[in-house]
Amino acid sequence: MSAPKSSRFPFRLRLRRTAVFHACAGLVLGLQLQLAAAQSVSFDVPAQPLAQALSLFARQAGLQLTYSSELVQGRQAPALNGSHDVRQGLAALLQGSGLQGRIEGGTLTLLPAAANAPENAHRLSEITVTAGDQYVSLLPAPYAGGQVAKGVRLGVLGNTGNMQAPFSTTSYTSEAVRNQQAGTIAEAVNRDPSVRYTVLPGGNVDNLYIRGFPIWEGNSGEIAFDGIYGIAPNYRVRTEYVDRIEVVKGPGALLFGMSPNGSVGGVINIAPKRANEDVARLTTGWTSDSLWRAHADVGRRFGDEAQYGIRVNASKYGGDTSMDHQSTDGHVLAVALDYEVERFRATLDLLSQDERIDGVGRPIMPTGLSSMPAAPDGILNVTQPWEWSRNRERAVLLRTELDLTQQLTLFANIGQSRANVDRIYDSAPRLTSAAGATSITPTYAVFDVDRSTIDAGLRSRFALAGVKHSVTLQLASYREDFHRALQAGSAVASNIYAPVAHAPQSIARPSAIPRIHDNRNTSLALVDTLSLLQDRLQLSLGLRHQAIKSTNYNVLTGGTANVYDESVTTPAVGVVWRQAPNWSLYANYIEGLSKGDIAPPAASNYGEVLRPYKSRQYEVGSKYDFGSFMATAALFSIEKPSGGLDQGVYKTNGEQRNLGMELYAYGEAARGLRLLGGVTWLKPEITRSATPALVGNRPIGTSRLLANLGVEWDVPAAEGLTLVGDLAYTGAQFVDQANRLRIPGWTRTDLGLRYATRIAGRKTTLRATVQNVADRKAWAGVTSWGAVSPMIPRTFVVSASMDF
Repeated sequence: MSAPKSSRFPFRLRLRRTAVFHACAGLVLGLQLQLAAAQSVSFDVPAQPLAQALSLFARQAGLQLTYSSELVQGRQAPALNGSHDVRQGLAALLQGSGLQGRIEGGTLTLLPAAANAPENAHRLSEITVTAGDQYVSLLPAPYAGGQVAKGVRLGVLGNTGNMQAPFSTTSYTSEAVRNQQAGTIAEAVNRDPSVRYTVLPGGNVDNLYIRGFPIWEGNSGEIAFDGIYGIAPNYRVRTEYVDRIEVVKGPGALLFGMSPNGSVGGVINIAPKRANEDVARLTTGWTSDSLWRAHADVGRRFGDEAQYGIRVNASKYGGDTSMDHQSTDGHVLAVALDYEVERFRATLDLLSQDERIDGVGRPIMPTGLSSMPAAPDGILNVTQPWEWSRNRERAVLLRTELDLTQQLTLFANIGQSRANVDRIYDSAPRLTSAAGATSITPTYAVFDVDRSTIDAGLRSRFALAGVKHSVTLQLASYREDFHRALQAGSAVASNIYAPVAHAPQSIARPSAIPRIHDNRNTSLALVDTLSLLQDRLQLSLGLRHQAIKSTNYNVLTGGTANVYDESVTTPAVGVVWRQAPNWSLYANYIEGLSKGDIAPPAASNYGEVLRPYKSRQYEVGSKYDFGSFMATAALFSIEKPSGGLDQGVYKTNGEQRNLGMELYAYGEAARGLRLLGGVTWLKPEITRSATPALVGNRPIGTSRLLANLGVEWDVPAAEGLTLVGDLAYTGAQFVDQANRLRIPGWTRTDLGLRYATRIAGRKTTLRATVQNVADRKAWAGVTSWGAVSPMIPRTFVVSASMDF
């Protein structure tokens, strides 16, 4: 049944929100501080081909790099070590090359020296490459303050500077993650005001919301690895091997292809660490109660022209967590190899990640309640001490690039991963009374998920009739096979306020692991980014034709139960207008895809296959770079359809619409003062439903207001000492579609300090953090299926890192 008619204008927000935006922009403007190009930077650039040397130089100097590829061919660069101001260091690197560099607005442009410039030198700028795009192993440099990068990898669009991206994006650096002491990417992105972590850190899976829509729920991993689905660990991603955590807000069907589980709120991509510079770092740490960890990070380049690179990250952790009768142990081993010569580049990633948790934390499912009881102390664990989980993840990815000409590059990537889970626990203990009574049915479950991915295509840059084009053609295929078996034990009673321990149950491991489904997603994408009016106007146009085939199997016979086989074409448009070199206005229309349903037996059209659901986003925004401080604002509307029974017929008759406004800022607001945070206002609503009573309700797990503020202050009187604070607020959320069960909003405060010094001549950093300083007790998150998780208890985290 359709909702009553209402305004469909996607950016309908109240006038007072616009006033808030202008007030915040004024405050940000008052905090601006320009970075001088003459500031001293510590460089460590080995002798190597000039292209690689310039890329490393730009990364260490915090600059974007643009140049014509023909300028650097066959040229070598000397080593550059020690402290130099940026211009002096650049001059030393280019000495004798016949080239010169120009630094303007955070961008380094390479040009022929005046005496060597050919008559047609002005044409060199017509066909340029950006260093981050030319080499698959390079990433955009960090922005001022080091917490966020200057750009992001936008799938088929490649590396894109923040000011050039027609989307709302954030790329968190490995330095920010280390300083936060985040063990998983879910913990790291929880600092983003558009993102929320919905389950316990003591659990064995991570679930998130972005812009009010869930991602990463179920058994299909939805974190992209180096821009590709199917490689990152399926259930939880550790941070030890991650160089960037990139959040692209909104649907991403054109950019990355259809998400494996059909999520539409955003895309999280991780960029692995590579040997862009020599590093040897050892980190040891402790988390209350007695969880110890050690992490080694080693990277080197070698070969006559530094053409080979290797980066190894290995970690081991184990001990008791801050929750009662819970312990964990695990290890991570990630090896990143790369090979770069003049026209060919390749990377190979190998990943192993294992984790066992005893007394594994689980979200709790309210059942038959008229109101939500108060949240328990986060230290209490309703899971039985003998319930456990073991996750094993393995993955490999090979990426290659070959420059066929200066303007045409061929790329091909292939990868495979496998996730195995053995566990005994109840997926969601049922909360059955206001007094906290629970019912738990421990179940032995086995999950096997095999995924493979392959894609290939062409990238070309050229100028035609005064318009620059950046064109990508990509053919991609994703495959997923899922096996599962369950063996239930006996139900036991407990209480969230006073957990009851029961005798261990002997539950046999299932002898057969039947296939549940296999999914095959293939697509063909074509995208062109046009640059006009001296690059002030950029227009990105693209189409992706997506084919979706899913076969579900009968678990008893092994035969085919039903087959979903549909295809759809999804477009996207993005526009960026550079009002000034440091001010961009942007707009986009982009879609997300989810597999349509198959009509159930209760429907008169039983077995009918619905077309893929198309979610639609409309967004406008602004980005202003004050030199060392970036402020962004966005208005958006996302509409996601769904299916349901209507007078006995199963059809596409439901819709959730989220209207929102985001303000976000990061960088160095004053010397020694770094800020990271923002505010998200949401108006989430069920706008269509087969159940009329639900129309107008808020979807499960959505909040009207989310806010984060992270502050770092270098104490002037104590060199090397930094005080750190993080504040997070999440508004009230509903736990059911009828909006009868509600959990109140909450605020969490984390405080810490960091001390950078030298011990025995080696760079050393000591960190200490207290999470949830006030030991706040609250329901912290809600999954899309209505299970709730309490906030973590007060937790102490300390670590020490030393560079060798």
